[in-house]
This record gives sequence, structure tokens and C-alpha cells, in this order.
Amino acid sequence: MTDDKFDERVHIFTALPYFKNLDDDTFRAVTSFAIKHSFEPGQIILLEGEPGSGLYIVQNGWLKVSKFSQDGREQTLQFLGSGEVFNAIGVFTGASNPATVTALEASSIWIIPREKMLSLLDDHPTLVRTIIKDLAERVLHLITLVEDLSLRKVEGRFARLLLEEAQGNVIQRKKWATQTEMAARLGTVPDVISRTQRKMTELGILQVGRGEITILDREKLLAMASVVDQP
Repeated sequence: MTDDKFDERVHIFTALPYFKNLDDDTFRAVTSFAIKHSFEPGQIILLEGEPGSGLYIVQNGWLKVSKFSQDGREQTLQFLGSGEVFNAIGVFTGASNPATVTALEASSIWIIPREKMLSLLDDHPTLVRTIIKDLAERVLHLITLVEDLSLRKVEGRFARLLLEEAQGNVIQRKKWATQTEMAARLGTVPDVISRTQRKMTELGILQVGRGEITILDREKLLAMASVVDQP
């Protein structure tokens, strides 16, 4: 690899949170093995049930991780943005992909081949600690998702989502963040999301504008988010 190409990778990888705390030797090893790929909106990056080729790192763009039922219903597990990593389970267990990953917009992805990644772990304990921390955070995310789907009604899930994504009292809506995508994330259908959003607007809790949602009454939204469904 020429110095110019390596310098370019260093510039990119130093901006990725996953690698910011690595020592110089580990960082150089990681960047030397990484291969860049580009994906268009709607393109499948990983398909559930197929083997993964390595560890994937998002340079830019947005992706969604989904499970599909036999009748085609989608449950979105997570959205992934710049600096996030996926397919660690495939790398460390050799198992097939547990979910499908799809590009929501034009995205650049770096892939470190599985065999290279495993050899890096043998030699660089700093990277092992980083990966363990990342996997633990993903487990916590999935626990929260299960809690929401099983213990909260759609109204409560929607309220929690808005509070999580708000910057101050404003939620900036990306072009791909349609009601269909939101419904898949919250385990429901678009019509229910539409009715829920309209109800919150009529109650003076939200103001829905072009490309953004503003929280007008945070206390009421917090109250909705905290309600747990009784068995």
C-alpha cells in the first residue's frame, strides 16, 4: 500500500469512534487489512442466513438491520450510522448472518476479512476490549427493544423513540425515515403510527413540520413513554 493510500485510510479511520482508542500498532494493522465498498439506497449488504465475510464498519451513510417473518413482515432491530460496526457475531462464531442489513442511503463500508480480524485479536488485546464493549452495548439495546415490544403499547414506544432521537426538543427526520420505516422499527403498521402522531399533535404534545418534529410538551411525552402495559 502506498503512503498516500495509507494516509487516506488513517484520516478516515481516526474519525471512526470504534477505533479512536487503539494504540498505533493495532490501528496500523486494522487499516492495512480494510477493504472499502460502496452501496446504493435499497441495496442489501448482508442477507439473513448467508455467511458474512468479515467485520463491517460504516464510514458514512445509514443502514438498517432487520428480521423478516415468513409472511414478509419486517421488524427493524437497529439503524447504523457513521462509525458503527456490524457482523461481529459472524466473525467470532462463524455463524451465518442473524439478520439482513440494507442501505437506506448511499453508504461507504469498510470490511476487514474474518481471518484477518481473528488474527488481529490474537495480537492486539486493546481491540478485544473495544469489541467486547461494543457487543455488550448491543445486548443492552436488544434488551430494551424486547422490553418495548412486550411491555409497551405503540404510543409508549413512539414516545420513547422521539425522546431518544431528539436534539433538544427537535427531531430531524431523514429522507428515508418514512412512517413505513418507523412502523417496522416499532413493531406495528404505518396506519397506527399515523394515528398516534396525529393524536399527539392534537393534544399539543408535538408539532410536525417538513423534515422535523418539535416536542411542545416534554412532560406529557415522558409520561406516555413511561407507561407499561399491564398483563
